[in-house]
Amino acid sequence: MIKRTTCRTAIAALVMTAGAALYGCNSGDPAPDQAAEAEAARANVDAMSREHAEDTTAPSPAAEIAPTRDVISERLPYAEINDELVYGYFVAPADMIEPLPAVIMIHEWWGLNDNIRAMADRLAGEGYVVLAVDMYGGDVATSPEGARQLMLSVIEDPEAANENIRSAHEFLTSAVNAPGVASLGWCFGGGWSLNAAMLLPDHLEAAVIYYGQVTADQDRLKVITAPILGLFAAEDTGIPLASVEAFVDALEDLGLEHDVEVYPGVGHAFANPTGSNYNEQAATDAWSRTLEFLQLHLGVDES
Repeated sequence: MIKRTTCRTAIAALVMTAGAALYGCNSGDPAPDQAAEAEAARANVDAMSREHAEDTTAPSPAAEIAPTRDVISERLPYAEINDELVYGYFVAPADMIEPLPAVIMIHEWWGLNDNIRAMADRLAGEGYVVLAVDMYGGDVATSPEGARQLMLSVIEDPEAANENIRSAHEFLTSAVNAPGVASLGWCFGGGWSLNAAMLLPDHLEAAVIYYGQVTADQDRLKVITAPILGLFAAEDTGIPLASVEAFVDALEDLGLEHDVEVYPGVGHAFANPTGSNYNEQAATDAWSRTLEFLQLHLGVDES
C-alpha cells in the first residue's frame, strides 16, 4: 500500500529499488524472423517522413491543458537493455493511496518530449499511474530528419524495443503493483501499442492506438486478448484507410474485441497539438473515447 502522506517518498523509493528489480525481468521467448515486418516498418518510416515534413516540435496552447487533479512525477529507470539503464517519465495522482491501474504510454516519432510528458500528466490526472517509456535511449528529435533516424534505429534492433515494452510492463506490475495495465501510443507509439498487445498476450487489459501502423496478418494478431481502441484519420496518407479497414476485417474474423473510429476530413497526427494537422474537434473526441475505454477496461474507482 502506498500511503497518501508518503506518496512522494514512495516514488523516490522506486528510484532506489527499480535498478535492482530490473535484473529479475524475463526477456521472454526469442522473436521470430522479422524480415517482412522490418520492411513494412521501413516503409512506415518513409510515410511518417512525408507526413511530418513540415512539422516542428514547438509547443502550442493546446499542449498546455492541465491535469484535472494534482500529479507528481519522477524520471525513473524501468529497464536495462544492452547493459544500459532506460529511463522513463513516471507520473501518478498526488493523492494516490492504493495501487492504481497503469498505462504504458509510448511516444510519437519525435521521442519522449515535453508534449508526451504533458499528456502523461493529463492522463495521470484521470486516476492512473502512467509510465511514458523511452524507445530512443534518451534521444529526442528536433527535426523530421532526426526523428527519421531515431525511428530507423528501433527497426534495426527490434528485440531491444520488444524488451523495452516487456520491462515497462514488468516494472508497473512488480515495482508499482498496478492491478491492471494498458498501452497507449500515437503515431510510432500507436504501432507499438498494438505490438504491446501482441507481445503481452494475457497480460494487457487494453490497447489504444492513435493512427499507428497496423497489420492484417491474422497469425500475428490471433494472440491478442486485450480489447483494442483504434483512432484513425480518413485523410491519413501515412496510415492508409485501406490498411485500417483490412486491420478491422482481420480483428472481426478473429473475433477480437475492438472499437475503431475513423475521423473524416482529418489527416495523420490530428491529436498532436504541435503538428500542422492538429484538429481540436477530432482530438477532443478521441481523448474522450480514450478515457471511456480505459475506464471500461481498467476500471478506475472514482468513489
